[in-house]
Amino acid sequence: MKAIVITSPGGPEVLQLQEVEDPQLRDDEVLIGVHATALNRADTLQRKGFHPPPKGASPYLGLECSGTVLSIGKNVSKWKIGDQVCALLGGGGYAEKVAVPAGQVLPIPPGVSLTDAASFPEVACTVWSTIFMTSRLSQGETLLIHGGSSGIGTFAIQIAKYRGARVFVTAGSEEKLAFCKSIGADVAINYKSEDFVERVKEETGGQGVDVILDCMGASYYQRNLDSLNLDGRLFIIGLQGGVTTEVNLRPLLAKRLTVQAAGLRNRSLENKAAIISEVEKNVWPAIAEGKVKPVVYKSFPLAEAADAHRLMESSEHIGKILLVP
Repeated sequence: MKAIVITSPGGPEVLQLQEVEDPQLRDDEVLIGVHATALNRADTLQRKGFHPPPKGASPYLGLECSGTVLSIGKNVSKWKIGDQVCALLGGGGYAEKVAVPAGQVLPIPPGVSLTDAASFPEVACTVWSTIFMTSRLSQGETLLIHGGSSGIGTFAIQIAKYRGARVFVTAGSEEKLAFCKSIGADVAINYKSEDFVERVKEETGGQGVDVILDCMGASYYQRNLDSLNLDGRLFIIGLQGGVTTEVNLRPLLAKRLTVQAAGLRNRSLENKAAIISEVEKNVWPAIAEGKVKPVVYKSFPLAEAADAHRLMESSEHIGKILLVP
């Protein structure tokens, strides 16, 4: 099969389409003929030599895909050859075929094209497992999403609104803020020209938000604590703003705050399967109702993965970037 290979750690130009061995199918796996895959920030880190794939996962990039079941392992009963599916991957999406544990496979949501379905698994599993399963965002609460125009941000806005939350976002351009509002964000804050802590306080009568989904890490840590309400929860899913900082812990104590962090890729297969099951039960109906829509900025042929990475690293995009073999 053909796959995108990282010829050596480095910039986007190290990504080359090459002929490689087909994946080996284990007894509890499904072999998918990839119709589309989507980029994630983690792919750019792996390309640079960070964020290696988990033990036993494909060495190739790609944390999600959509496609058609080509064959099934002997222990698999839920899926059959010919099924159209999408899946959460430990790696291997940037290829024509990928083997994936059966518990990480989802049906294509009703009303969504096979191509667009590739945009959902990683964002749906990340957002559902963090702000809902862990931070317990509930109806009537307020959520602040940093990077509101990202793939994760655009999905989180829609599902949080569907669940009855009031949604705040930060983004860096008026175009991105306008898009966030068009898909449901209540309050859109330009982090380049406004202090998000002040604006959050202003919009919440001085109280702060209940939950924050943060991709920045160190650079926002203190301001996130300052932006939270009593019993507020901060969930960190990225460290784009660095890994170390000095912090005043007083708000943690005074406001009974909770700080948690997690990635998705290195969780156990059992944990991923549990998240997938929750996503199918809670998120897929919202997509079927048309209340959560795919937000796809651009699709590239698989051979142009380097250009797709350049676009992602420019941060000019809104929503997801797809690759189509």
